[in-house]
Amino acid sequence: MMDNPLLNSTGLPRFTAIRPEHVEPAIDFLLADNRVQIGKLLRDTSTYTWDTLIAPIEALDERLNRAWSPVSHLNAVMNSEKLRAAYNACLPKLSDYATWMGQNKQLYEAYKQIAEGPEYAQLGGAQKKVIENALRDFHLSGVALPPDQQARYKAIQQELSALTAKFEENVLDATQSWRKQVTDGSLLAGLPDTARALARQTAEQKNLAGWVFTLDYPSYAPVLKYADSRELRAEMYQAYITRASDQGPHAGRWDNAPLMEKLLSLRHELAQLLGYPHFAALSLAKKMARSAIQVLDFLHDLARRAKPVAERELRELQRFARERHGAGTLEAWDVAYYSEKLRQHTYAVSQEELRPWFPLPRVLTGMFAVVERLYGLSIHEVKNVEVWHADVRFFEIRDGENNLRGQFYLDPYAREHKRGGAWMDECVARMRTRAGVQTPVAYLTCNFSAPIGEQASLLTHDEVVTLFHEFGHGLHHMLTRVDHLGVSGINGVAWDAVELPSQFMENWCWEREALDVISGHHQTHAPLPQALLDKMLKARNFQSGMHMVRQLEFALFDFRLHLEFDPGKGAQVRELLQQVRDAVAVVKPPEFERFANSFTHIFAGGYAAGYYSYLWAEVLSSDAYAKFEERGIFDQTTGAEFLHTVLEQGGARDALELFVAFRGREPRIDALLRHHGLAA
Repeated sequence: MMDNPLLNSTGLPRFTAIRPEHVEPAIDFLLADNRVQIGKLLRDTSTYTWDTLIAPIEALDERLNRAWSPVSHLNAVMNSEKLRAAYNACLPKLSDYATWMGQNKQLYEAYKQIAEGPEYAQLGGAQKKVIENALRDFHLSGVALPPDQQARYKAIQQELSALTAKFEENVLDATQSWRKQVTDGSLLAGLPDTARALARQTAEQKNLAGWVFTLDYPSYAPVLKYADSRELRAEMYQAYITRASDQGPHAGRWDNAPLMEKLLSLRHELAQLLGYPHFAALSLAKKMARSAIQVLDFLHDLARRAKPVAERELRELQRFARERHGAGTLEAWDVAYYSEKLRQHTYAVSQEELRPWFPLPRVLTGMFAVVERLYGLSIHEVKNVEVWHADVRFFEIRDGENNLRGQFYLDPYAREHKRGGAWMDECVARMRTRAGVQTPVAYLTCNFSAPIGEQASLLTHDEVVTLFHEFGHGLHHMLTRVDHLGVSGINGVAWDAVELPSQFMENWCWEREALDVISGHHQTHAPLPQALLDKMLKARNFQSGMHMVRQLEFALFDFRLHLEFDPGKGAQVRELLQQVRDAVAVVKPPEFERFANSFTHIFAGGYAAGYYSYLWAEVLSSDAYAKFEERGIFDQTTGAEFLHTVLEQGGARDALELFVAFRGREPRIDALLRHHGLAA
């Protein structure tokens, strides 16, 4: 067992040594040993303290996290049949352990004893928050339920764990299984050179003639936006929007519909078991928003403001497509194409035109320079660190006194056997141990186009924004000053506030001062010309109403799905989605569309009854950034205030309390409306 690389709880993960056969033995050993150690902690004393109970449990939690984190990560970025089997075999065991901890009455009484004892008043704010959260979580784990209901809770959690993993696997398999080989070059009309080159490179890698397109976003998105061939757009749209469903080219093969039905049913049962009327109420127990009514009022208020704008934008698009291009009825696969034509006609700028100014190496060094100016930090690459793929790079963050504050892996490019999208995740969390303070380490994962030949990866401006977004999450994790695992970094942060630091970082992608260091032409190294920036800024809120109602569609669909679930009627996924679309959407998709079947955020990604968090947190991030707009976007005093009151605090205090500490008042929606061009 000691040769098992997953049991090395010091240093960075030994990615090249980790094999699927290491996974189950390591997790089995740690779960069994944790149970023994916790039992011993509870037996050894009758008067519990932070040092005799909670600190040792945090150390056990971290040891388990250190073993599971690289497994979970590799399953997402280097997926294989054997690793998937090992990962799935551990899910019920981890779920069982979490339930055992949450329903351990002796452990609950021990935490309660500390909360009610004389030591509590002497503890720091972060320690008190750890205890407060733990007592809440004991109740959310069913500690007060009778034994038969506790057993049912455990069974539900295990089944939910397996179902969410299967949902995500189905989406990945459906995405990876489809490809389109093109040998007739005329079908590529309209596509930018970068998209053609990527398709050619993909074909060469698969030993095929011509060009190959896939459903990975860097391949799919340019076809929908630029391909003159309506047939090609329609074919790719149908393949993408019917993934993991009963429709499309692989109809029924990886259909997620039964899983969605079961997931919603189990979530509803779980909520009722714990005394909540529906899963939406259970979800809100850990969020800033205080009630379902508050969430719905927030979303409906935004819809009231955005839908008239979206309807006007759609009419303008239809008129333009008809008058300028002779188009008839716009179908779903036409909207992005003609929208891009309209954007170029109105503003003479496109995302593809911006690519040459955003080579990834320049964007990275520029982003690091922005962070240095804001927070007085320096970021440098570290070579010869063990990674899971040749494309992965490793960096460290140091403060003005050269203290190491954090480290991160960057895995930037799309490839086979890698989950789509972009995300930040924890590798190592900050906490104080006997050996000192543990340096937090993050995974930053994106799916940009890989370099083609000798040319660096060229990003669209949208992809630059994505990179800044994920790095904002990373800074939240890495810059924490909190020494207690339960509330360090993003741990313990209300889910509807967790997007604040990420959305906040996006703002610098639009500022001249920042763009001077972020951008540099891949051949001439010249920064983005002012004329192009002027066009970008004018186009920034192009179709912002349509974009907003799309986000509202996702958020309302998710929230109502969990709020209104009726066991007697079943999930009624498509019926409810149609109701939401009738209320807020302006673009009506075709009958075969099955978007919900690949909505991993809510069915596999932790955003169940919480997708509204993106818009909720954007109120916070826009208002926070407005303080920089008032004082100067690189004002160091304001940067220090945000660093100390938000980023360094993690989950040690309530999100609203931290926001007020930074802004001096509660959040207002004005800045969000202004930034989206929706202000009256």
